Amino acid sequence: MTKIISWNVNGIRAAIKKGFLDFVEKYDPDILCLQETKAQPEQVELDLPKYPFKYWNWAEKKGYSGTAIFSKIEPIDFARGLDISKHDSEGRVITLEYPDYYLLNVYTPNSKRELTRLPYRYTEWDPDFLDFVCSLNKAKPVIFCGDLNVAHTEIDLANPKSNRTTKSNPGNAGFTDDEREGFDNILGRGFIDTFREFHSEGGNYSWWSYRANARERNIGWRIDYICTSQNLKPKLQNASIHPEVMGSDHAPISLEINI
Repeated sequence: MTKIISWNVNGIRAAIKKGFLDFVEKYDPDILCLQETKAQPEQVELDLPKYPFKYWNWAEKKGYSGTAIFSKIEPIDFARGLDISKHDSEGRVITLEYPDYYLLNVYTPNSKRELTRLPYRYTEWDPDFLDFVCSLNKAKPVIFCGDLNVAHTEIDLANPKSNRTTKSNPGNAGFTDDEREGFDNILGRGFIDTFREFHSEGGNYSWWSYRANARERNIGWRIDYICTSQNLKPKLQNASIHPEVMGSDHAPISLEINI
């Protein structure tokens, strides 16, 4: 059994001050994937002796974006980015290759307020990332996880009506028709939203605004995912969100899989 945890920490240095090491000790994942680390490795004092295999990808812009993977299990190989220069300056993807599967950690670009980055995301990032994942899937099964910055369906956010796309409103970032289509395409290419294999109900969110006591009121969005190739479905054991874990505006999510 392999336990994978994915968490947008909203700054690894801030998370360390808010109990990150206690979280790792308590939840004890085999592989830990982090997004929005906002740091280069030499900027971080991090003692994790159980995780000898540490991989970082950071943005050219300091204090922005970034991903990391800490693993107890040694991979065969690793790579940063999508090998596409227009995408690879923000530290958004790490790929580890294991004997029986690939593991990707991804921090999808936010479309931003006023949707200024939606055209880039919809026409360039989303299709290029999916093509990259599908190319790996031809060789061996894929697990990819991270903050995908989209609530896929109406049960994936508390207030779908006020956020959806209408004739008079292009929608809000994270719930536009274009972004939701991007996730439809992921499922259409044969990947599984593992959380939905175990939980069909609404009210399960992984991100909350810091405003208006949104977390306490559970006015949130499910925008963090662990997805797998279809042929890994029989190996899935459990998928969860852990809203009890504080330290970020996101909650960690987990997958237990026989692999």
